[in-house]
Amino acid sequence: NRDELGQILATYSTRVASGEWRDYAIDHLPGIAAFSIFRHTHETPLYVVEKQQRYPTEKPKFTLRDRNKILCKGSSMQEIISYFNRLPRLITG
Repeated sequence: NRDELGQILATYSTRVASGEWRDYAIDHLPGIAAFSIFRHTHETPLYVVEKQQRYPTEKPKFTLRDRNKILCKGSSMQEIISYFNRLPRLITG
C-alpha cells in the first residue's frame, strides 16, 4: 500500500541522510512483501520489514527482523516505524 511504503521510505531517508543506511530492496512473494535495509550494498540486510497478507480480506501482519531474530511484530506499519525510532542511532561528530 502506498501509505505504508511512504512511511518506511520517510524513515529510510532520514537514516540515509545520517549515514546509517545506504541501500534497500523490495521483494514480493505470494502473500508477502519485504523491504530490506542495507548498511552496505553487498552485505546481508541489516533489517527486513515484512508485510504478510495472504488474502485481500485478511488483516495484514507486519514483522521487523534483524540478521538473527524477530525484533517486533505488529498490525500496522506505524508500529514498526515506532520501533525503528526507539533503536540506537549512529552518532557522528
